Order: sequence, then C-alpha cells, then structure tokens
Amino acid sequence: MAGATATALLLSGCGGGGGSKGAGADELDIATLTSAQSLDPSQAIGGALPYFQAVYDTLIKRDPDGTFRPMLATKWTYDKSRTELSLTLRKGVKFSDGTAFDATAVKKNLQRFKDGGGGGAKYLASLKSVEAADATHVMLHLASPEPALLFYLSDAAGLMASPAKFQGDSLKTTPAGTGPYTLDKGRTAAGNKYVFERKADYWGDELPYKTLTISVFDNETAIVNGLKTGQIDSATVQEANQQAAIVSDTRLKKTDYTFDFQGLLLFDRAGMRTPALREAKVRQAINYALDRKTMLDKIRQGRGEATDQVFGPETKAYDKSLDTHYPHDAAKAKKLLARAGYAKGFTLKLPRVSAIVSDALASSIAADLKAVGIKVAWDQMDGNTAVQKIARDRAYSAMVMNIGQSSIDWVTAQDLVTPGAFNMFGSSDPTVKKLLTRVRAGTAAQSAAAARDLNRHLVEGGWFAPFYRMTFQLVSGSGVKVVPQSGMGVPSIYNYTPAS
Repeated sequence: MAGATATALLLSGCGGGGGSKGAGADELDIATLTSAQSLDPSQAIGGALPYFQAVYDTLIKRDPDGTFRPMLATKWTYDKSRTELSLTLRKGVKFSDGTAFDATAVKKNLQRFKDGGGGGAKYLASLKSVEAADATHVMLHLASPEPALLFYLSDAAGLMASPAKFQGDSLKTTPAGTGPYTLDKGRTAAGNKYVFERKADYWGDELPYKTLTISVFDNETAIVNGLKTGQIDSATVQEANQQAAIVSDTRLKKTDYTFDFQGLLLFDRAGMRTPALREAKVRQAINYALDRKTMLDKIRQGRGEATDQVFGPETKAYDKSLDTHYPHDAAKAKKLLARAGYAKGFTLKLPRVSAIVSDALASSIAADLKAVGIKVAWDQMDGNTAVQKIARDRAYSAMVMNIGQSSIDWVTAQDLVTPGAFNMFGSSDPTVKKLLTRVRAGTAAQSAAAARDLNRHLVEGGWFAPFYRMTFQLVSGSGVKVVPQSGMGVPSIYNYTPAS
C-alpha cells in the first residue's frame, strides 16, 4: 500500500521553477505533484514512471494508444496454456555502468522486483521462475495465466537496472539503466527538481530534447502559474478550478482525457472495524445516499462523468447502465439501513488527506451521509501519517481515493478486488473467487464475460462507492506537442515532441 498509494497520498515537494523558457529541442520542463521517493526500479510504481523512463528502459514499450512494441525485448510469445512467456532480447545493449544487458540481467531484475516489497511487487505474484536459456533468450514460467503481464512488463515491473548495483542502496539516488538519459546529480534537488541529460550513445532512437527536467510542486496553482509564464512546458492539471483558470489562455494547448475515478473505497466488508459495513444493504445505502450529480456539478464544475462502477469505459467489464445503478435516493438509503438493523445509523471514521479530499468534498460527503443517519468523523492527517495508519495499521474501514482506470480488466481486478493494497482486509466471496478465476484463466470470450459479471456483482453488492470519473487536462505551451498515455495518469516521456 505504501508504494501503491504514493501517487495519490504523497503529493509532496515544493515548487521549483522550471526554466525551459520556450520549447525548443534543448530542454523540456514538465511539472508534477508526484515526487520520486526513490529511483530504484524495484520500488517503482506507475504514477511516478516518467522519472524511471528517463534512465531505465522497459522490456516492452507501450505506445500512447496502449499498443505493445519492442524495446529491450524484440519478440515475445506465449505457449498454449499461457503460463510460459518467451522473450527474445536485444543484442549489444549495455547499462550505464558498462554491464551488459542480457538474459541473466532480466532474470535478476524480475526476481528482485517481485521480492522487493514495492507497491507493484504483487503484479509478478504469478511469476514462478525465470529461465535464462542463453544471453538473448529468457523464459518466464507462471504459476497461472497472468492476463496483464505484457502491460506490467511495459510498466514498472519491466524496468531494467544493472545487477552490478543491486547490493547496497546506490540505485535510490544513482540510477544505472539503459535508458535515453542520465541523471544530472549536480543540478538535481531530490524532492524538488530532477534534471536528466540525453545520452550520446543511447542504443535506441534519440529523444528530441537534450535536457529533461521534472519539477515537483505541492499545489496546482503554482503549476498553472508556471505554465502561464512559460517556466513550465507541460503538466497534467486535475483540479477543476485550475482548469477553469486557463480556459481562456489561447497560448496554452489543452487536451481533455479521463483516467482517474474518485470515490469511497469500502475496505472493511467483513465488518472488522465497522460492523455495519458487513451488511451489503448498508453499503448499498451509502451508494444511494451520495448525490453524485450535485458533487460533480459543484465540486468538479461538471468536468467528468458520474459513475457507480470502478471499471473504466475501455474495459470489457464496463457496462454503461451501471454508471447510474444507484440514483440519489435518501429515502431508499434509510429503508436499507433500517432493514440491516441500523435505523439509528452509525459512525464512519474516515482519514482525510487534503490533497485528495478538499473542504468542499469533505462537506458534501458528510452532508449526504448525515441525511440518512450516517455520521462521518474525519481524521485529518498528512500523507506520511496516512500511509502508516491506513496501510500498515489498517485503522480505517474506508477511504476516499483517486484511482486510475486501466484499459485492461485484470489490472483493475488485481488492483481493487484481489487481496492487497486496495483490498487490505482481504474481502471476497464465492462469486468473486469464481469470476476472478475466469477473468484470469479463461479464453478471451470467457474472460470478457466473467469481467462483466464481476463488475455487476461488485456494483450490486456495494463493494465500492465511486463518485465520478474525473476529466483531466493535459496542458502544454505552444512549442510542445504531447499526447496522453494509455494506462497512465500522466504522459510517458516518449510522448513529447517539439511542435515544429
């Protein structure tokens, strides 16, 4: 959880002025709210991927539309059972410390990622062993089919570092990869600004910018000011107020896209800390109590789409009718609470990190639930405290989160439904177990059908209480062209080019 929620919880760092001063091919300065806690790829997680992409290549590259392309692996094939994946590796590639990239390096990296305890380690849970046949051929043996494995190998799990640097902790601050840039430690201030210089001898196609700077901010107002003044070349703007602040600025290019949903994750479905949540009727009542349309209109200024499901529109599981499964109905919510034995309501204690839960959102949730008899008790805390209390102490039964919606059904199922970071109490039932098996190991048609059934089962059982899918805005100056990235909340570093 500590790693998996870093992008949502630890919106840390302080504003560091950009400095590209116009976009030529010399320098690209992008801004983010996500700080890299470490540059060791065994601890990497998707939201912080641009930091790692600069210095580490992945085994497989993912294009903006989600298509998989060769990178350090030039070919890949599955066996009929889809429990063996063969990779052919690129020849002649070396890590920045001079170590050769080969099958042994792949084996060591994958095992290290799986055993490293990072937020993405569970994505290789099905990896049983890695066999290095020769320098350029490796076989991944799986305990069971892993439908999202190619995705994971194009993401954090596929990042390759020099095995010669695995001892000690030097990779945290001194990355050793095969990527297109090297970290300029003299101009980098960890937690504030990271500067990368383009390699002269990179094995692949040269990226267009000689210098890549990633500046970390702790608020979007500062980011928007940097975009307006040209100190920042590009950033993803999430807050509706900040999107409105630049709507009339014709010098900035703006692309709307949807990735995150925001909602209430109801972890404690067995009632371990909040007995009421054991009852499906109570969880359903929470869903009926939420006035999603008003929340969207008032808090997001209509910038998004109300939804009752956690699976995104690009997945096979998505069912448009489930977006409105729970119309706002306080009277029905009260009846459900009474039938579950909670006619007098109960108290729901929730953690609150201001970067995620604004004053307006906190008030809206509390008012909607109070109207049906549920008292919300907010515990205000900072990101680091939240990670400790939520993930390690499991002190809360639910939490408001922003969660990315992958285009791949199994990624969503693995993130939110299987036991782990966002199902920390290990909730399940016979239907969920049966459908997860089909999603994971069935044919394409069987998997798609099971994903749809799973989605409906989760919605009808009130496993979650989503509010809306949020419209983000990818903003850039006139000299930069950038496109969104499938499977990521921010673009890959490969998605930026000079507009000319």
